[in-house]
Amino acid sequence: MNAATILKSKGRGVVTAAANKSLLDIAKLLVQHGIGCIVIVGNDDKIAGIVSERDLMHAIGQSGAKVLKEPVSDFMTKKVVTAREADTVDQLMSEMTTHRFRHMPVVERGRLIGLVSIGDLVKIHIADAEFESGAMRQYITSQPSVLFDQASRLRLPGGA
Repeated sequence: MNAATILKSKGRGVVTAAANKSLLDIAKLLVQHGIGCIVIVGNDDKIAGIVSERDLMHAIGQSGAKVLKEPVSDFMTKKVVTAREADTVDQLMSEMTTHRFRHMPVVERGRLIGLVSIGDLVKIHIADAEFESGAMRQYITSQPSVLFDQASRLRLPGGA
């Protein structure tokens, strides 16, 4: 499974904002949309940065509520690690774990086309584990005679 499959399932909508928006505007957008991050775009619609609720809390915790009037460009992550549609779930999870972030914009041909979160990846891993577990249960319960036949062919020492 790859980023394209995830986006096909969850949708390609991404909430974006301009770099001159205040942190308070960003906080309101996060709450309004019930999301954990916003991609910041420049005038050319290219990714200029990303800001998460964690970034917001860090800014307030460090400097107090007065930072809510400041532009998001002062607090956003400017070096954004992005994914491509062909990137696998394992590649995405590795990048997120290595760089310690929870959201990754998906970009193709220089254009933002979606966003993948660690929650999306966890859902996939849980679904895969449940599928494998179910398949193993099905195999075991549908093959009892084969298992017993193989066991009965074993001769134990001292047996008849």
